[in-house]
Parts: sequence; structure tokens; C-alpha cells
Amino acid sequence: MIEFNSVDVAVPDIDQEHFKSALSSLVLSEKKILGDISIVACSDGYLLEMNMTYLKHDYLTDIITFDYCEGNMVSGDLFVSIDRMSENARDLNIPIFIEFARVCAHGVLHLCGYKDKTEEESQVMRLKEEQALGFFGFT
Repeated sequence: MIEFNSVDVAVPDIDQEHFKSALSSLVLSEKKILGDISIVACSDGYLLEMNMTYLKHDYLTDIITFDYCEGNMVSGDLFVSIDRMSENARDLNIPIFIEFARVCAHGVLHLCGYKDKTEEESQVMRLKEEQALGFFGFT
């Protein structure tokens, strides 16, 4: 089950059922089983605090993914900075809901086992994100 929550900001104005369906399709396309995924909208400040506390990183990011997967069951918490995501959308000149879809797909892809620490991993991740946008109908 996928659910949307928020901490100190509002969840973007999206069709939540459509997003849930698209992300579920993404998980299934990776030959995984959908478990529980919580997508939590938050501010830069909240996510920076989490980044420093849990990952020892002192920088802003658009998403932090906490992986609770077991075997093929995909479960986790995705914390999305609405501030960062909105700035990315402005910089890319795309609607916020498309950038929100990309960021959520990015987190789900991490839960499916994709990494992005090296240049090669990042290239694969970007390709998978573009493919994932197809599940949302954004390609």
C-alpha cells in the first residue's frame, strides 16, 4: 500500500490514486511485490535535519529513502523536500507534479535496488526515471 503524508508542508496537489497506481506499476515492472511505502512531504529544513541525523550529510537534497525491503517485497519511507522539488521544477521549466512524480519514482527505484553513487549508476537511474514517468503518462 502506498500512502501520502506531510510533516511541515502540504502534499502537492496531485491525483493521489493515479500516483499510487503509477508507482505500483513501477514496482511490478521491476518484478517486485508492493509492500508499504509512505511518501512524506516536508520542507528543506526538516529534510536537512534528517540528512544530518541519519546519514551524516550536511547538504540539501530532494529526497531521502529509508529502505525496509525484505526479499522481493518493496517497502520504505520516502521523505521528499517540497522546497527542493519545487526549485528543481522551476529550474527544469516543468510542472511541479511531473517533478514530484520523478522524485517519487527515484525513491521507489532505490527501494527496487537501484543506486546512484557512481556516474554509471546515475545514468542507469536517470534512464529508469524517464521510463517510470511513462507509468504516470508523462512521456
